Amino acid sequence: PKKLRTRPPASVPVQREMVEVVERWLRLREATMTPLHIYKMRLALRRFLEHLAEAAPEVASWAFVTREHALGFVRGMVIPKTSPDGAAAAPLARGTVADRAATLRCFVREIRLLNWPEAPTREVLGRYDMPRTSARVPRFIPESELERLMVAVRGLACPFARAALLTARWSGARRSEIRRLRLDCLDKYPDGTPRLRIPAGKTLEERLVPLHKEAAEALRVVQAIRAAAPDRPLRDERTGDVTRHLFAHQGRLLGVQPLFETSLQHACEAAGLVDVRGRPAVSAHRFRHTVGTQLAERGARIHTIMSVLGHRSPSMSLVYSRISDPEILRDYRAVLEPGAVIAGPGAEAIRSGALGKSAVDWLKTNFFKTELELGHCLRLPAEGPCECEIYLGCSRFVTTPAYAPRLGQRHKLELTMAEDARERGWPREVERHRCTAARIEKLLADMGLQP
Repeated sequence: PKKLRTRPPASVPVQREMVEVVERWLRLREATMTPLHIYKMRLALRRFLEHLAEAAPEVASWAFVTREHALGFVRGMVIPKTSPDGAAAAPLARGTVADRAATLRCFVREIRLLNWPEAPTREVLGRYDMPRTSARVPRFIPESELERLMVAVRGLACPFARAALLTARWSGARRSEIRRLRLDCLDKYPDGTPRLRIPAGKTLEERLVPLHKEAAEALRVVQAIRAAAPDRPLRDERTGDVTRHLFAHQGRLLGVQPLFETSLQHACEAAGLVDVRGRPAVSAHRFRHTVGTQLAERGARIHTIMSVLGHRSPSMSLVYSRISDPEILRDYRAVLEPGAVIAGPGAEAIRSGALGKSAVDWLKTNFFKTELELGHCLRLPAEGPCECEIYLGCSRFVTTPAYAPRLGQRHKLELTMAEDARERGWPREVERHRCTAARIEKLLADMGLQP
Protein backbone atom coordinates (compact mmCIF):
# COMPACT_ATOMS: atom_id res chain seq x y z
CA PRO A 1 0.00 0.00 0.00
CA LYS A 2 1.14 3.51 -0.82
CA LYS A 3 1.20 6.48 1.52
CA LEU A 4 -1.56 9.06 1.11
CA ARG A 5 0.52 11.95 2.46
CA THR A 6 3.89 12.64 4.03
CA ARG A 7 4.74 14.48 7.24
CA PRO A 8 5.85 18.11 6.87
CA PRO A 9 9.49 18.82 7.78
CA ALA A 10 10.00 19.63 11.46
CA SER A 11 10.93 23.24 12.20
CA VAL A 12 14.12 23.98 14.15
CA PRO A 13 13.80 26.43 17.08
CA VAL A 14 16.30 29.30 17.27
CA GLN A 15 17.38 28.69 20.91
CA ARG A 16 20.30 26.34 20.17
CA GLU A 17 21.44 25.95 23.79
CA MET A 18 17.93 25.07 24.92
CA VAL A 19 17.58 22.57 22.06
CA GLU A 20 20.81 20.88 23.15
CA VAL A 21 19.41 20.42 26.67
CA VAL A 22 16.26 18.86 25.22
CA GLU A 23 18.24 16.45 23.04
CA ARG A 24 20.47 15.47 25.96
CA TRP A 25 17.37 14.65 28.07
CA LEU A 26 15.77 12.69 25.23
CA ARG A 27 18.89 10.55 24.87
CA LEU A 28 18.40 9.49 28.49
CA ARG A 29 14.79 8.55 27.77
CA GLU A 30 15.52 6.55 24.59
CA ALA A 31 16.52 3.51 26.66
CA THR A 32 13.09 3.24 28.32
CA MET A 33 10.65 4.73 25.79
CA THR A 34 9.56 3.88 22.26
CA PRO A 35 10.59 5.97 19.25
CA LEU A 36 7.00 7.21 18.93
CA HIS A 37 7.04 8.55 22.51
CA ILE A 38 10.41 10.20 21.87
CA TYR A 39 9.05 11.81 18.71
CA LYS A 40 5.99 13.20 20.53
CA MET A 41 8.07 14.56 23.42
CA ARG A 42 10.53 16.22 21.05
CA LEU A 43 7.65 17.78 19.13
CA ALA A 44 5.99 19.09 22.33
CA LEU A 45 9.18 20.73 23.61
CA ARG A 46 9.96 22.24 20.22
CA ARG A 47 6.48 23.73 20.08
CA PHE A 48 7.16 25.30 23.47
CA LEU A 49 10.45 26.77 22.23
CA GLU A 50 8.65 28.20 19.18
CA HIS A 51 6.11 29.82 21.50
CA LEU A 52 8.92 31.13 23.69
CA ALA A 53 10.80 32.63 20.71
CA GLU A 54 7.71 34.68 19.88
CA ALA A 55 6.44 35.55 23.37
CA ALA A 56 9.79 36.07 25.15
CA PRO A 57 12.70 36.21 22.64
CA GLU A 58 15.07 37.42 25.35
CA VAL A 59 14.96 34.01 27.10
CA ALA A 60 17.89 31.94 25.84
CA SER A 61 18.26 29.39 28.66
CA TRP A 62 15.94 27.03 30.51
CA ALA A 63 17.13 28.60 33.76
CA PHE A 64 15.08 31.73 32.95
CA VAL A 65 11.83 29.94 32.01
CA THR A 66 9.05 30.88 34.43
CA ARG A 67 5.57 29.69 35.24
CA GLU A 68 4.08 32.58 33.23
CA HIS A 69 5.87 31.35 30.12
CA ALA A 70 4.49 27.82 30.60
CA LEU A 71 0.95 29.03 31.29
CA GLY A 72 1.09 31.20 28.18
CA PHE A 73 2.08 28.13 26.17
CA VAL A 74 -0.91 26.17 27.51
CA ARG A 75 -3.32 29.06 26.88
CA GLY A 76 -1.97 29.42 23.35
CA MET A 77 -2.81 25.78 22.64
CA VAL A 78 -6.31 26.02 24.13
CA ILE A 79 -7.10 29.32 22.37
CA PRO A 80 -5.35 29.18 18.97
CA LYS A 81 -4.18 32.34 17.25
CA THR A 82 -5.80 33.74 14.12
CA SER A 83 -3.99 33.93 10.83
CA PRO A 84 -3.10 37.30 9.22
CA ASP A 85 -6.15 37.10 6.95
CA GLY A 86 -8.43 36.86 10.01
CA ALA A 87 -9.29 33.16 9.71
CA ALA A 88 -9.30 31.22 12.98
CA ALA A 89 -6.92 28.29 13.19
CA ALA A 90 -8.26 24.88 14.19
CA PRO A 91 -7.81 24.30 17.95
CA LEU A 92 -5.79 21.37 19.20
CA ALA A 93 -7.54 18.40 20.76
CA ARG A 94 -7.76 18.51 24.54
CA GLY A 95 -5.77 15.30 24.79
CA THR A 96 -2.94 16.78 22.71
CA VAL A 97 -2.87 19.91 24.88
CA ALA A 98 -2.72 17.78 28.04
CA ASP A 99 0.05 15.54 26.64
CA ARG A 100 2.25 18.49 25.61
CA ALA A 101 1.76 20.24 28.94
CA ALA A 102 2.60 17.00 30.78
CA THR A 103 5.78 16.61 28.68
CA LEU A 104 6.93 20.12 29.58
CA ARG A 105 6.20 19.54 33.26
CA CYS A 106 8.04 16.18 33.27
CA PHE A 107 11.04 17.63 31.42
CA VAL A 108 11.51 20.53 33.86
CA ARG A 109 11.01 18.28 36.89
CA GLU A 110 13.59 15.72 35.75
CA ILE A 111 16.34 18.16 34.77
CA ARG A 112 15.88 19.80 38.18
CA LEU A 113 16.23 16.41 39.88
CA LEU A 114 19.36 15.77 37.83
CA ASN A 115 20.79 19.12 39.09
CA TRP A 116 21.61 20.35 35.61
CA PRO A 117 22.85 23.95 35.70
CA GLU A 118 20.45 24.90 32.88
CA ALA A 119 17.37 23.83 34.91
CA PRO A 120 14.82 26.39 36.19
CA THR A 121 14.96 27.20 39.87
CA ARG A 122 11.34 26.10 40.45
CA GLU A 123 8.54 24.09 38.85
CA VAL A 124 6.90 25.82 35.88
CA LEU A 125 3.60 23.86 35.94
CA GLY A 126 1.80 22.53 38.97
CA ARG A 127 -0.75 19.80 39.36
CA TYR A 128 -3.69 22.18 39.08
CA ASP A 129 -2.25 23.92 36.02
CA MET A 130 -2.65 20.80 33.89
CA PRO A 131 -5.53 20.85 31.37
CA ARG A 132 -8.45 18.61 32.28
CA THR A 133 -9.67 15.97 29.87
CA SER A 134 -13.09 14.35 29.86
CA ALA A 135 -13.65 10.62 30.35
CA ARG A 136 -15.34 9.26 27.24
CA VAL A 137 -17.23 6.06 26.63
CA PRO A 138 -16.02 3.67 23.89
CA ARG A 139 -16.89 4.87 20.39
CA PHE A 140 -18.12 1.59 18.92
CA ILE A 141 -19.31 1.36 15.31
CA PRO A 142 -23.11 0.96 14.96
CA GLU A 143 -24.23 -2.31 13.38
CA SER A 144 -25.66 -0.70 10.23
CA GLU A 145 -22.46 1.24 9.53
CA LEU A 146 -20.28 -1.76 10.39
CA GLU A 147 -21.97 -3.98 7.79
CA ARG A 148 -21.48 -1.41 5.01
CA LEU A 149 -17.88 -0.77 6.02
CA MET A 150 -16.91 -4.44 6.13
CA VAL A 151 -18.26 -4.97 2.60
CA ALA A 152 -15.91 -2.20 1.43
CA VAL A 153 -12.98 -3.60 3.45
CA ARG A 154 -13.41 -7.04 1.88
CA GLY A 155 -13.23 -5.37 -1.54
CA LEU A 156 -9.84 -3.71 -0.98
CA ALA A 157 -7.30 -4.69 -3.62
CA CYS A 158 -4.23 -4.65 -1.36
CA PRO A 159 -3.97 -7.95 0.59
CA PHE A 160 -1.84 -6.32 3.30
CA ALA A 161 -4.33 -3.55 4.06
CA ARG A 162 -7.30 -5.95 3.84
CA ALA A 163 -5.68 -8.38 6.30
CA ALA A 164 -4.73 -5.59 8.71
CA LEU A 165 -8.26 -4.14 8.86
CA LEU A 166 -9.92 -7.56 9.16
CA THR A 167 -7.55 -8.45 12.00
CA ALA A 168 -8.42 -5.18 13.76
CA ARG A 169 -12.12 -5.92 13.30
CA TRP A 170 -12.08 -9.46 14.71
CA SER A 171 -9.28 -9.33 17.31
CA GLY A 172 -9.56 -5.87 18.86
CA ALA A 173 -5.76 -5.48 18.70
CA ARG A 174 -4.13 -2.07 18.55
CA ARG A 175 -2.75 -0.80 15.24
CA SER A 176 0.82 -0.80 16.53
CA GLU A 177 0.41 -4.43 17.61
CA ILE A 178 -1.01 -5.58 14.26
CA ARG A 179 1.74 -4.03 12.15
CA ARG A 180 4.34 -5.86 14.28
CA LEU A 181 2.81 -9.33 13.92
CA ARG A 182 5.35 -12.10 13.35
CA LEU A 183 5.25 -14.20 10.22
CA ASP A 184 4.30 -17.25 12.33
CA CYS A 185 1.68 -15.41 14.41
CA LEU A 186 -1.20 -17.68 13.40
CA ASP A 187 -1.93 -21.18 14.67
CA LYS A 188 -5.06 -22.92 16.01
CA TYR A 189 -6.72 -24.32 19.12
CA PRO A 190 -7.21 -28.11 19.52
CA ASP A 191 -10.76 -27.78 18.11
CA GLY A 192 -9.47 -26.02 14.96
CA THR A 193 -10.40 -22.43 15.87
CA PRO A 194 -7.74 -19.99 14.57
CA ARG A 195 -5.57 -18.43 17.28
CA LEU A 196 -3.57 -15.21 16.93
CA ARG A 197 -0.41 -14.41 18.87
CA ILE A 198 -0.36 -10.64 19.43
CA PRO A 199 3.09 -9.21 20.20
CA ALA A 200 3.94 -7.13 23.27
CA GLY A 201 2.50 -3.69 22.74
CA LYS A 202 1.39 -0.85 24.98
CA THR A 203 1.24 -3.05 28.08
CA LEU A 204 4.47 -4.93 27.20
CA GLU A 205 2.68 -8.29 27.40
CA GLU A 206 2.07 -10.85 24.66
CA ARG A 207 -1.35 -12.51 24.46
CA LEU A 208 -3.18 -15.23 22.54
CA VAL A 209 -6.71 -14.54 21.31
CA PRO A 210 -9.17 -16.51 19.17
CA LEU A 211 -9.63 -15.11 15.68
CA HIS A 212 -12.51 -15.19 13.21
CA LYS A 213 -12.00 -17.43 10.18
CA GLU A 214 -12.38 -14.47 7.82
CA ALA A 215 -9.42 -12.64 9.36
CA ALA A 216 -7.42 -15.87 9.56
CA GLU A 217 -7.85 -16.51 5.82
CA ALA A 218 -6.73 -12.95 5.03
CA LEU A 219 -3.63 -13.42 7.20
CA ARG A 220 -2.78 -16.71 5.48
CA VAL A 221 -2.80 -14.93 2.11
CA VAL A 222 -0.25 -12.44 3.40
CA GLN A 223 1.79 -15.25 4.97
CA ALA A 224 2.02 -16.97 1.57
CA ILE A 225 3.24 -13.74 -0.04
CA ARG A 226 5.78 -13.08 2.70
CA ALA A 227 7.07 -16.66 2.82
CA ALA A 228 8.28 -16.36 -0.77
CA ALA A 229 9.94 -12.95 -0.21
CA PRO A 230 13.76 -13.20 0.20
CA ASP A 231 14.09 -10.36 2.74
CA ARG A 232 16.15 -10.15 5.91
CA PRO A 233 14.75 -10.34 9.46
CA LEU A 234 14.19 -7.08 11.34
CA ARG A 235 14.81 -6.17 14.96
CA ASP A 236 11.54 -5.62 16.84
CA GLU A 237 11.29 -2.11 18.27
CA ARG A 238 9.64 -3.31 21.49
CA THR A 239 11.38 -6.56 22.39
CA GLY A 240 14.65 -6.22 20.51
CA ASP A 241 14.27 -9.71 19.02
CA VAL A 242 15.38 -10.31 15.43
CA THR A 243 12.38 -11.77 13.61
CA ARG A 244 10.52 -11.81 10.33
CA HIS A 245 7.45 -9.58 10.42
CA LEU A 246 4.23 -10.28 8.58
CA PHE A 247 3.53 -6.72 7.44
CA ALA A 248 6.87 -5.89 5.83
CA HIS A 249 7.89 -5.06 2.27
CA GLN A 250 11.33 -4.74 0.65
CA GLY A 251 13.11 -5.03 3.97
CA ARG A 252 11.05 -2.39 5.79
CA LEU A 253 8.17 -2.60 8.26
CA LEU A 254 4.94 -1.14 6.86
CA GLY A 255 3.65 1.91 8.71
CA VAL A 256 0.27 2.71 10.22
CA GLN A 257 -0.52 5.26 7.51
CA PRO A 258 -0.47 2.92 4.47
CA LEU A 259 -1.83 -0.10 6.38
CA PHE A 260 -4.78 1.55 8.12
CA GLU A 261 -5.34 5.23 7.38
CA THR A 262 -5.13 5.23 3.58
CA SER A 263 -6.99 1.95 3.10
CA LEU A 264 -9.69 2.87 5.63
CA GLN A 265 -10.27 6.17 3.88
CA HIS A 266 -10.85 4.34 0.59
CA ALA A 267 -13.20 1.89 2.35
CA CYS A 268 -15.18 4.68 4.03
CA GLU A 269 -15.54 6.51 0.73
CA ALA A 270 -16.83 3.33 -0.91
CA ALA A 271 -19.29 2.76 1.97
CA GLY A 272 -20.43 6.39 2.10
CA LEU A 273 -19.11 6.90 5.66
CA VAL A 274 -17.50 10.33 5.27
CA ASP A 275 -18.21 13.70 6.84
CA VAL A 276 -18.99 16.97 5.08
CA ARG A 277 -15.28 17.58 4.39
CA GLY A 278 -14.78 14.15 2.87
CA ARG A 279 -12.86 12.69 5.82
CA PRO A 280 -13.57 9.12 6.98
CA ALA A 281 -16.17 8.90 9.76
CA VAL A 282 -14.62 5.71 11.18
CA SER A 283 -11.11 5.34 12.58
CA ALA A 284 -9.21 2.07 12.86
CA HIS A 285 -9.20 2.27 16.67
CA ARG A 286 -13.01 2.08 16.70
CA PHE A 287 -12.76 -1.57 15.66
CA ARG A 288 -11.16 -2.19 19.07
CA HIS A 289 -14.02 -0.41 20.84
CA THR A 290 -16.54 -2.39 18.80
CA VAL A 291 -15.02 -5.73 19.82
CA GLY A 292 -15.08 -4.77 23.50
CA THR A 293 -18.68 -3.56 23.31
CA GLN A 294 -19.89 -6.68 21.50
CA LEU A 295 -18.17 -8.95 24.03
CA ALA A 296 -19.86 -7.12 26.92
CA GLU A 297 -23.30 -7.08 25.27
CA ARG A 298 -23.17 -10.84 24.68
CA GLY A 299 -22.35 -11.70 28.27
CA ALA A 300 -18.56 -12.04 28.28
CA ARG A 301 -16.87 -11.85 31.68
CA ILE A 302 -14.61 -8.96 32.64
CA HIS A 303 -11.61 -11.33 32.66
CA THR A 304 -12.38 -12.35 29.07
CA ILE A 305 -12.55 -8.72 27.89
CA MET A 306 -9.26 -8.01 29.68
CA SER A 307 -7.57 -10.98 28.01
CA VAL A 308 -8.79 -10.16 24.50
CA LEU A 309 -8.09 -6.41 24.59
CA GLY A 310 -4.92 -6.62 26.65
CA HIS A 311 -6.09 -4.47 29.56
CA ARG A 312 -4.06 -4.40 32.76
CA SER A 313 -6.82 -3.49 35.22
CA PRO A 314 -10.51 -4.48 35.42
CA SER A 315 -11.51 -0.80 35.49
CA MET A 316 -10.40 -0.45 31.86
CA SER A 317 -12.68 -3.30 30.78
CA LEU A 318 -15.51 -2.37 33.15
CA VAL A 319 -16.41 0.66 31.04
CA TYR A 320 -17.69 -1.71 28.31
CA SER A 321 -19.90 -3.55 30.82
CA ARG A 322 -21.31 -0.33 32.26
CA ILE A 323 -22.61 0.90 28.92
CA SER A 324 -23.67 -2.54 27.67
CA ASP A 325 -25.00 -4.39 30.71
CA PRO A 326 -28.43 -5.77 29.72
CA GLU A 327 -29.46 -5.89 33.37
CA ILE A 328 -29.01 -2.12 33.68
CA LEU A 329 -31.01 -1.54 30.50
CA ARG A 330 -33.76 -3.89 31.65
CA ASP A 331 -33.93 -2.27 35.08
CA TYR A 332 -34.00 1.22 33.58
CA ARG A 333 -36.86 0.32 31.29
CA ALA A 334 -38.75 -1.25 34.18
CA VAL A 335 -38.65 2.07 36.07
CA LEU A 336 -38.69 4.97 33.62
CA GLU A 337 -40.41 3.71 30.48
CA PRO A 338 -44.12 4.57 30.01
CA GLY A 339 -46.46 1.94 31.43
CA ALA A 340 -43.88 0.46 33.80
CA VAL A 341 -45.19 -1.24 36.97
CA ILE A 342 -43.67 0.78 39.81
CA ALA A 343 -44.46 1.66 43.41
CA GLY A 344 -43.16 3.95 46.11
CA PRO A 345 -43.34 7.66 46.96
CA GLY A 346 -41.28 8.56 43.87
CA ALA A 347 -43.59 6.69 41.50
CA GLU A 348 -46.07 9.59 41.31
CA ALA A 349 -43.36 11.95 40.02
CA ILE A 350 -42.61 9.54 37.17
CA ARG A 351 -46.27 8.95 36.24
CA SER A 352 -47.13 12.67 36.28
CA GLY A 353 -44.06 13.65 34.26
CA ALA A 354 -42.74 15.87 37.05
CA LEU A 355 -39.18 14.78 36.26
CA GLY A 356 -37.67 17.31 33.85
CA LYS A 357 -35.67 16.48 30.74
CA SER A 358 -32.35 17.19 32.47
CA ALA A 359 -33.32 14.88 35.35
CA VAL A 360 -34.27 12.06 32.98
CA ASP A 361 -31.02 12.53 30.99
CA TRP A 362 -28.97 12.29 34.18
CA LEU A 363 -30.81 9.15 35.27
CA LYS A 364 -30.21 7.56 31.86
CA THR A 365 -26.45 7.94 32.09
CA ASN A 366 -26.12 7.22 35.84
CA PHE A 367 -28.91 4.72 36.46
CA PHE A 368 -26.61 2.00 37.79
CA LYS A 369 -25.48 4.44 40.51
CA THR A 370 -29.02 4.95 41.87
CA GLU A 371 -29.64 1.35 42.92
CA LEU A 372 -30.50 0.63 46.56
CA GLU A 373 -31.17 -2.66 48.28
CA LEU A 374 -34.91 -2.64 47.51
CA GLY A 375 -35.23 -0.23 44.58
CA HIS A 376 -33.80 3.01 43.22
CA CYS A 377 -33.31 6.57 44.50
CA LEU A 378 -34.27 9.32 42.03
CA ARG A 379 -32.52 12.10 43.94
CA LEU A 380 -30.40 14.31 41.63
CA PRO A 381 -26.92 15.65 42.50
CA ALA A 382 -28.21 19.24 42.41
CA GLU A 383 -30.58 18.45 45.29
CA GLY A 384 -27.68 17.81 47.68
CA PRO A 385 -27.03 14.80 49.91
CA CYS A 386 -29.90 12.61 51.05
CA GLU A 387 -30.91 12.99 54.72
CA CYS A 388 -33.50 10.20 54.89
CA GLU A 389 -32.80 7.57 57.53
CA ILE A 390 -35.52 5.22 56.25
CA TYR A 391 -35.49 5.40 52.47
CA LEU A 392 -38.65 3.27 52.11
CA GLY A 393 -40.63 6.38 53.00
CA CYS A 394 -38.50 8.87 51.04
CA SER A 395 -40.27 10.89 48.35
CA ARG A 396 -37.53 9.94 45.85
CA PHE A 397 -37.71 6.17 46.38
CA VAL A 398 -39.18 3.88 43.70
CA THR A 399 -39.19 0.12 43.26
CA THR A 400 -40.27 -2.46 40.67
CA PRO A 401 -41.50 -6.09 40.66
CA ALA A 402 -37.89 -7.18 40.08
CA TYR A 403 -37.22 -6.37 43.75
CA ALA A 404 -40.25 -8.35 45.03
CA PRO A 405 -38.17 -11.28 46.40
CA ARG A 406 -35.99 -8.90 48.36
CA LEU A 407 -39.02 -6.99 49.61
CA GLY A 408 -40.60 -10.25 50.78
CA GLN A 409 -37.46 -11.28 52.67
CA ARG A 410 -37.22 -7.84 54.27
CA HIS A 411 -40.91 -8.05 55.28
CA LYS A 412 -40.33 -11.36 57.09
CA LEU A 413 -37.25 -9.97 58.79
CA GLU A 414 -39.10 -6.91 60.07
CA LEU A 415 -41.92 -9.05 61.52
CA THR A 416 -39.38 -11.35 63.21
CA MET A 417 -37.58 -8.39 64.75
CA ALA A 418 -40.89 -6.90 65.89
CA GLU A 419 -41.77 -10.16 67.67
CA ASP A 420 -38.34 -10.27 69.30
CA ALA A 421 -38.73 -6.68 70.51
CA ARG A 422 -42.19 -7.52 71.95
CA GLU A 423 -40.72 -10.40 73.96
CA ARG A 424 -38.01 -8.11 75.33
CA GLY A 425 -40.53 -5.41 76.31
CA TRP A 426 -39.43 -2.73 73.87
CA PRO A 427 -42.67 -1.11 72.61
CA ARG A 428 -40.95 1.61 70.56
CA GLU A 429 -38.93 -0.98 68.63
CA VAL A 430 -42.07 -3.01 68.03
CA GLU A 431 -43.79 0.01 66.54
CA ARG A 432 -40.81 0.88 64.32
CA HIS A 433 -40.46 -2.60 62.81
CA ARG A 434 -44.21 -2.97 62.24
CA CYS A 435 -44.31 0.42 60.47
CA THR A 436 -41.51 -0.70 58.15
CA ALA A 437 -43.35 -3.97 57.45
CA ALA A 438 -46.53 -1.99 56.70
CA ARG A 439 -44.64 0.19 54.17
CA ILE A 440 -43.36 -2.92 52.41
CA GLU A 441 -46.87 -4.39 52.29
CA LYS A 442 -48.15 -1.20 50.67
CA LEU A 443 -45.35 -1.22 48.07
CA LEU A 444 -46.16 -4.80 47.11
CA ALA A 445 -49.90 -4.07 47.05
CA ASP A 446 -49.36 -1.11 44.70
CA MET A 447 -47.65 -3.51 42.29
CA GLY A 448 -50.39 -6.12 42.65
CA LEU A 449 -48.24 -8.51 44.67
CA GLN A 450 -48.52 -10.21 48.05
CA PRO A 451 -45.82 -10.21 50.75
